[in-house]
Amino acid sequence: MQSETWLRMGSFIGVLAIMMIWEAFIPNRTSAVATRKRWLSNFFLVFCGAVIGRLLVPAGLAVVAVFAAKQHVGLLHLVPLPEWLLIALAVILLDCVIYWQHRLFHKLPLLWRIHKVHHADPHLDASTGLRFHPIEIGLSLLIKALAILLLGVPAAAILLFEIILNASAIFNHSNIKLPDWLEWPLRKLIVTQAMHRIHHSKVVQETNSNYGFCLSIWDRLFGSYSPNAKAGDDGLVLGLDEYHSEASNTGIATVLLIPFRKTPDNKQTKTV
Repeated sequence: MQSETWLRMGSFIGVLAIMMIWEAFIPNRTSAVATRKRWLSNFFLVFCGAVIGRLLVPAGLAVVAVFAAKQHVGLLHLVPLPEWLLIALAVILLDCVIYWQHRLFHKLPLLWRIHKVHHADPHLDASTGLRFHPIEIGLSLLIKALAILLLGVPAAAILLFEIILNASAIFNHSNIKLPDWLEWPLRKLIVTQAMHRIHHSKVVQETNSNYGFCLSIWDRLFGSYSPNAKAGDDGLVLGLDEYHSEASNTGIATVLLIPFRKTPDNKQTKTV
């Protein structure tokens, strides 16, 4: 258990450091908000999320997987499979679950109030991939725990999936731009920065597309894929209209209270 914790922590810090160094030396965009202010809010949410995770599932999601295995609960236990195939299928299915979870948080107004903390960030960099309200982190953990039970996900797959999920979120939110010769072939498999930037557009139809975190196949398969922003990648405006001011989208207290307050000027975010 301790070795798994160090593996997760090491991979998280390693990917975060690589992407932050990359975007520091070759940034794609310049933030209109001071980096220090954004990072203070974003990384505080990371800390809150970690605390919530420990409070809700002290032993981690692996304990749910162990229980499912002992009770032979879950779809993946219905057919005998080689361990490597079982792990691979479990990781792919969990990625699909997260895709639909993401769509649900956009579709339902109550969940959108929580998720818009993520979208209120006026700039995208590696820290945005970690900017989620503690309530969303808690709900996501419960959804994943339920999925693990229903699918019968093995413990080894959970460790691999959590590492991939965190790395993907940091990677595709990073403030970099891949060359076209790499961008377009790569996005046929995974979600790239240019593909995910469309999801953070101020244009509602674009925000409600490209929900994938890791594999890009889900957006293509379920009809939510947008290949290009209407204004192009360089002309794409990030964030939410009602959170355009620095005072409304940064600050620890401000981001924590976003789900509980009316939007600035009483504007309501459209989720459909």
